[in-house]
Amino acid sequence: MFTGIIQGIGQVEAVENGTRLGVRLPEGWVVEPGDSVAVAGVCLTVSGVGAGPTVFDLSPETLSVTRLGDLEPGDAVNLEQPLLMGDPLGGHLVQGHVDGQGRVSALTAEEGGCARLVVAMGAGLVADTLVAKGSVAVDGVSLTVAALDGGTFECALVPETMERTTLGAARTGDPVHLEADCFAKWTHAWLERTGR
Repeated sequence: MFTGIIQGIGQVEAVENGTRLGVRLPEGWVVEPGDSVAVAGVCLTVSGVGAGPTVFDLSPETLSVTRLGDLEPGDAVNLEQPLLMGDPLGGHLVQGHVDGQGRVSALTAEEGGCARLVVAMGAGLVADTLVAKGSVAVDGVSLTVAALDGGTFECALVPETMERTTLGAARTGDPVHLEADCFAKWTHAWLERTGR
């Protein structure tokens, strides 16, 4: 379980056969095999550590719902270590289970170093569960939905988010991982199962 408060940006150093991902973690990070790390909003298990990059194996399921297999050396990725019981919950509860992908429609500068991010999303769970002023994770970043308009949603980015996450360098057309708020997902699933 994560919070969507990004703790660092890593750099992809290797993608082996599209099924193993090597990421250079920020200086001072200590992880062991078996640990979980959210990489671009995807909960991955550390499979190798050493002098080089930290290695993560990518399952066929992960490859089918994320863009991790398309990453290339030099790409930047948001990173977060898991929430510990008693830690502050500064964002919202994020599982690292990607529900879909979207594309950046626009990133427009606003006053005070802020920006407005517009993301296009397809039909599906994310679109069905988003509400204005609700939460959504975009590439692992906890954001508040500022507006909804059919197949797009908008979020306001503060300077801290612009500087400390990959969203500050987002370009029109960039793919992004989307995770709906887990409480909204569970409620949606319950309503569908019970026919209410």
